[in-house]
Amino acid sequence: MRLSAFIRENSEEIIVEWENFARSLVPAASGMSPLSLRNHISYILVFIADDIDTVQTDSEQTNKSRGKQPKSATDSVAEIHAALRQAGGFNLDQMVSEYRALRASVTKLWAAQDLEPTRQSVADLVRFNEAIDQANTESISYYSKTVDHSRDLFLGVLGHDLRNPIGAMIMAARLIESIGSLNARQEMLIAQVVISGDRSLEMMDQLLDLTRARLGSGLHVLREEMDMAFVCRQLVEEMRSLHPSRTFTIKSSGDTAGVWDRPRIGQVFSNLLGNAVQYGFKDLPIDVTIIGDTKSVSLSVHNEGLPIPKDAIGGIFEAMVRGGAEGNGSTNLGLGLYITKEIVSAHGGTIRVTSSEKDGTTFIALFPRVVDAAMVTRDWVRPEDSLQKKQEGI
Repeated sequence: MRLSAFIRENSEEIIVEWENFARSLVPAASGMSPLSLRNHISYILVFIADDIDTVQTDSEQTNKSRGKQPKSATDSVAEIHAALRQAGGFNLDQMVSEYRALRASVTKLWAAQDLEPTRQSVADLVRFNEAIDQANTESISYYSKTVDHSRDLFLGVLGHDLRNPIGAMIMAARLIESIGSLNARQEMLIAQVVISGDRSLEMMDQLLDLTRARLGSGLHVLREEMDMAFVCRQLVEEMRSLHPSRTFTIKSSGDTAGVWDRPRIGQVFSNLLGNAVQYGFKDLPIDVTIIGDTKSVSLSVHNEGLPIPKDAIGGIFEAMVRGGAEGNGSTNLGLGLYITKEIVSAHGGTIRVTSSEKDGTTFIALFPRVVDAAMVTRDWVRPEDSLQKKQEGI
């Protein structure tokens, strides 16, 4: 008897063992009905049996073993099983253990037939294991993506809903500050409330940008005419006021004017400058260079400091990764460079980093120019800019 036929004829016995094992996965299985515990196993068995019977080329077998099996337009039975198990409260380890138990159960029952091994039975067993691995991989991938999506939604809601109470706190602190009649100690405490509130809003904005990027909506780019060098000087002046003991140098050459998103470009400068201040040696300057040519404008931020570890530099632009060595007292979320990369990408540009003890650390972002005049339309103008121009009679 072929293994596929054996699975079909003994599916009830296999399902009973599946149910008994699933019942042991507590606390998720506590109180679940037999139907819920059997959740989708019959469809998984049909998939496995059909897969064993399906003719497969060597290249198809290789692709499957490497996880490159073509994805169908609809969710597979393994993906649906993952969705139901997640909704039922099973964690990822418990769901994976079900597939291990299924593999062991079928193999044990098949071996109990005491059949003489043949070339066909060995080939069927190989195909069975491939099918189990494929179903397991699909379940893990779907489960992980669903968890990531739920987490990003949570971060987005959290970032959005916290803005209002934090904003109210800042307004109240500034109102108290404007009333006056405060002693030095009170003024210091109120100023700290405002600074901490502003920093909290900055983190909320980063969380919102993170969720926009990771949930697929991307970062919105609203283009307008601007000068990259001018925005750079503005951000450097702000950074000088925040860090009066640090030295900043600016060099610009060529045509640095173009059509980009001014506030988003400001975020790029702010993130890169903040990163350089945080990880650069305090007694050495931070160098900013802007170069414009006919096709693009590049900006680079350089600092001398401990180099980024070689094993970390490849993931430096990923979310929740900090830019330098651990133990520097940083409390940031590790989102600045990730958001910077997303902003540059939204402009059609690229960003890279080099870091060594000899040459220091340099971030280089390249922004292509907008050469198609049709792109510069009223759709790119910010609503607040339109209102201001209307009020000014422009």
